[in-house]
Amino acid sequence: MNLIPKKSLGQNFLNNKSILSKIVDTADLTSKDIVLEIGPGTGNLTEIILKKKPKEIYVVEKDKNLTALLYKKFGDKINIINKDILDCYNDFKFDLPIKVFGNLPYNVSTKILISFIKVENLNKKFGQFIFVFQKEVADRIIAEENTRNYGRLSIISSWKMTKSKIFDISPESFYPIPKVWSSLVTLSPKENYEKLYKFKNLEHITNLFFNQRRKMIRKPMKFLFKDYEAVAINLKLDLNLRPQNLSLKKYLDICRYYENLKF
Repeated sequence: MNLIPKKSLGQNFLNNKSILSKIVDTADLTSKDIVLEIGPGTGNLTEIILKKKPKEIYVVEKDKNLTALLYKKFGDKINIINKDILDCYNDFKFDLPIKVFGNLPYNVSTKILISFIKVENLNKKFGQFIFVFQKEVADRIIAEENTRNYGRLSIISSWKMTKSKIFDISPESFYPIPKVWSSLVTLSPKENYEKLYKFKNLEHITNLFFNQRRKMIRKPMKFLFKDYEAVAINLKLDLNLRPQNLSLKKYLDICRYYENLKF
């Protein structure tokens, strides 16, 4: 069976046992937990998760060759779903929030994260996400306002999640060895967050603001609102600020104001 990692699927298998153990320990698994693993690959992380004896393990693997390997390696110890994770968010219906692991492919990691954020009643379906991202992406996810890495991903993640970077992972921990470092990030759904009419409005607004992140916010505000100066006064916004200077709350205020006008 040809198990050469596929570049088209962004496959870089994490095979450092010490790092794998630390990742699993981060979740503090118990026998009551249901686990979902995204892209298990050759099952290196799966094997360590099994040692914690969770109630159930589900793995989503897109690659048919790897799916066959996982069946051969684990049999009925795990539940294998041969699909793209982006096509099966609604397949997971459990009685309690589940814990999700993933060494995410670099090329679709942000798409996967945002697709989870879009899920209705996120905190009722998912308890914790333990994800390995490219370090650059991880730094953007956890960034706070007034910092260089703060942007769309920081805001969208913070809207529904609390997040923390646990540690960085060297390229040598993977096969094949990538050209960049990675990072382990944990994210937990918030029980309470500000509801929006449509998520795409927050996407639209953050896109608009950070498309020219070095410019003052006067320009995107002018694009969004005909009476943008009055709106700025109402929302207590300084139009001379840059996009990275606005807090999550300010972006949600802008989004809510925009939605009230539009809908």
